[in-house]
Amino acid sequence: MKQLIIYFLFGYSLGVNAQILTEKTPPEFIKTIIFKASENDKSQFPIVRLNEMFTLQFDDLSGDEETYYYKITHCNADWTASNLLKSEYIKGMDEQPLRTESNSYATLQSYSHYRLNLPNDLTKITLTGNYLLSIIDRFGTELFSRRFVVYNPLVSIQSEIKRTRDLQHFDTKQVVQFSIKELGLHLQDPTSNVKVAVLQNFCWNNAITNLKPQFTIGRELIYKHDLESAFDGGNEYFYFDSKELRVTSGATYQIFQNKLFEHVLFGNISRANRVYTYNPDINGDFLINTLDGRNPDNEADYVWIHFSLELPASFGKKEVYVYGKFSNYELLDIYKLTYHEEKRIHQGKILLKQGFYNYKFATKEQNEENFNEIGGNFQQTENNYTILVYYRAPNALYDQVIGLGGANSSNISR
Repeated sequence: MKQLIIYFLFGYSLGVNAQILTEKTPPEFIKTIIFKASENDKSQFPIVRLNEMFTLQFDDLSGDEETYYYKITHCNADWTASNLLKSEYIKGMDEQPLRTESNSYATLQSYSHYRLNLPNDLTKITLTGNYLLSIIDRFGTELFSRRFVVYNPLVSIQSEIKRTRDLQHFDTKQVVQFSIKELGLHLQDPTSNVKVAVLQNFCWNNAITNLKPQFTIGRELIYKHDLESAFDGGNEYFYFDSKELRVTSGATYQIFQNKLFEHVLFGNISRANRVYTYNPDINGDFLINTLDGRNPDNEADYVWIHFSLELPASFGKKEVYVYGKFSNYELLDIYKLTYHEEKRIHQGKILLKQGFYNYKFATKEQNEENFNEIGGNFQQTENNYTILVYYRAPNALYDQVIGLGGANSSNISR
């Protein structure tokens, strides 16, 4: 009896202390983290089939040719670490050094460029699921981490984007509705054992989880929720292109050089309370490119990009940030603009590698973040949506990822 009580308390303690593994923000000398299945992949982090190749790239601006190592952690559907042994989901080993490294060539900013391909001859992933990839230094300190997902298509997903039936949010919300159909795999007790995650523009920060099927038709699970699966439409992203160091582009009106080149963008204003205007974007992503070399990985230079934003007095002293995939959609101090009261303008500059970038502005007040206050919020905005389906069979120790689906709001319907 005493042993049972001790075991129960130990198990309860593990459940209570289970920590959600989030993506760690890198130090300032680590820049331009790109994590994709391929260079042409439109997703912004790897969602790959089992045994499919994917790649992590990043730059170290210290340029010291430091040796870095990678570590892989298998996670449950809720992003807590699973109870699997590493040997159960990796064939070979991780915590190996990154072996592909090159130094910058003919750039004003020196850096070392790192690349990790997975799977490789030392590390092969054998199970589907959520994963966290961590980069650590030679002292064992984690520098940053990124999520990825490995799946095996055992179900089919039909999805569509609709306007909400709620009149209060009719002009601002986009509703993701979908169905999941078994393909040979029998889903036991799907209400309890099937979980889903719905992502807008490949971002985990506002992902919708914990949705339950409303009903079933034969072997098909139906998710026809309304506000429970609704996202703010937001607005399209601004953009700039810095692939040419010495020539202004459509969004750049001035270029000058100090130690590095500096590009000054045209000023922006608030788009809230204005009419929606379509502006093609890449949903927050960035693409590294340069016309000054053949290999952007180590020949693209770093440029100071100057931002400015004019806001009405009603915004008061709220903190204003620039964000996009380059910031991993986080509002970080290094991307915060400074308010110049005499000009009534928020200004700042950010060091970014040459390329094409999407960006937006957001506010923060007393740690409350608002991503639509400056840009506006419209149901017409074009957004990508991703649906991930998880299944834990009875008595299983982990959540499989058994389906990947998606839709785009350009086809939104009532």
